Amino acid sequence: MRHVLPTTLSASLAGAVAVLMLAACQPQAPDGEPAPPPADAADVPAPPEEPEEPETPKEFTGDIDARGTEPFWAVQIRADKIALTRPDPEPAVVAANPGANDDGQKAVWSTTANGKTFMVSLAQEDCSDGMSNLNYPYLAVVTLGDLTFRGCANKVGQQPREDGK
Repeated sequence: MRHVLPTTLSASLAGAVAVLMLAACQPQAPDGEPAPPPADAADVPAPPEEPEEPETPKEFTGDIDARGTEPFWAVQIRADKIALTRPDPEPAVVAANPGANDDGQKAVWSTTANGKTFMVSLAQEDCSDGMSNLNYPYLAVVTLGDLTFRGCANKVGQQPREDGK
């Protein structure tokens, strides 16, 4: 019976020493983090980082109105629709808002209305409508089928500046 206790104690001690030795195999930096691999270790590429979601530029969010002269026209960009109106007898063109493709400096809404391509392009660029002393923050180009309209735009609630002021 004398041998049972020391044998069990020896086995427990041997197991504890083995666990400590295995734990010591993981090199650690002084701060407790795993140490970098040795310089002669095989290069193992780091796992790819997940790309961050790009922030949507705020320049082209919210309600925007665009307008032009010669011929007169107006576009309203709203969360749910885009509408083009002209004073001539043509009816208003209304399409669901597909959302803009933008790069922070330019945004393009592209859809179809009445079987024609309907595209609104806004560039973040000072613009004058040519008939008043008002300056707008966006240059607008609207395409409906083979017609192209050029003008200016601003966010609803942000009035154009007079004579660049």
